[in-house]
Amino acid sequence: MHYRVFGRKTGLKVSELALGAGNFGTGWGHGAERDEAKRIFDGYLEAGGNFIDTANGYQGGQSEGMLSEFIQAERDNLVIATKYSLGTTPAAGISHTGNNRKNMVRAVEESLKRLNTDHLDLFYAHMSDGVTPMEEILRGFDDLVRAGKIHYGALSNFPAWRIARADLLAEVRNFAPIAAIQIEYSLAERTAEREQLPMAEALGLAATLWSPLGGGFLTGKYREGNTDSRATKLGVLVHAESNARQTTLLDNLLAVATELGVSPTHVAIAWLRYKARHSTTALIPILGSRTREQLDATLGALTLNLSTDQVARLDGASELEKGVPHGTISGSAERYSGGKPLEPNVIPAA
Repeated sequence: MHYRVFGRKTGLKVSELALGAGNFGTGWGHGAERDEAKRIFDGYLEAGGNFIDTANGYQGGQSEGMLSEFIQAERDNLVIATKYSLGTTPAAGISHTGNNRKNMVRAVEESLKRLNTDHLDLFYAHMSDGVTPMEEILRGFDDLVRAGKIHYGALSNFPAWRIARADLLAEVRNFAPIAAIQIEYSLAERTAEREQLPMAEALGLAATLWSPLGGGFLTGKYREGNTDSRATKLGVLVHAESNARQTTLLDNLLAVATELGVSPTHVAIAWLRYKARHSTTALIPILGSRTREQLDATLGALTLNLSTDQVARLDGASELEKGVPHGTISGSAERYSGGKPLEPNVIPAA
């Protein structure tokens, strides 16, 4: 496995694929028991991975609890990321949710205890609550960095405008910088290309990418009527073959997989690795395996390189409309350049 510097705001080195621990535990009624979770964890480390992603609410806290045992022997060699905001359980109460400083500080202490560690390498606000001022979040992160409780603060599932404002506020107020964002991104979900990913590249923020297989949709297993899946047991965060675009995408994905003699899983992850190699900042897919077999099948993508033609076909099959103002801007480029090719940052002569 290759390694990447974690964006331009840090010198942290992380593996090109992160291990998501959302399936470590059975608190949601769908996940991995302790022994299977350990097999997944060991397989990821054997492949050269060093970046573990979890959250205080995953499996009602079971994920962090399991990881506390698994990480002990390798703690100094691992990058551990967790999140706060949504609470550990639905019964946690209103004071245990949100982006506010009270919840942040309490959540850090509880996660440190569950993980049995004295620091977190990366700490995300899990999702924007829509009310906490960005200044409050940033000051909280900065205090935790200065106290040695966390190394870096980050934002998950926040609108691009709030992230961009946070980046600027951290700079002008001399707070610890926002190091990264976390967003959903895959062949099945490319909305982040409109705002979040261009912003991350421009500002030098790393981007960790959740649900790289569209909740299992990109494996093709739902066409086969798989009943032992997130779609049937959890029914959340899953893409489905519900429109012509999704059918076209899956048809092309399966066709490329057949051409190469590999699984659709390999192709979906290889597409993300291609995008990461052509990005100016770190794009790190998060693997959310529930079994060791799923992990091994996903890691097989590390040896697969797609051709530019295959990438173009997948791009075309999964492309979204740019939307406003992006379509307007690109459509007007020729008019503003006088019909001549326009180089970046070059204004045509009068």
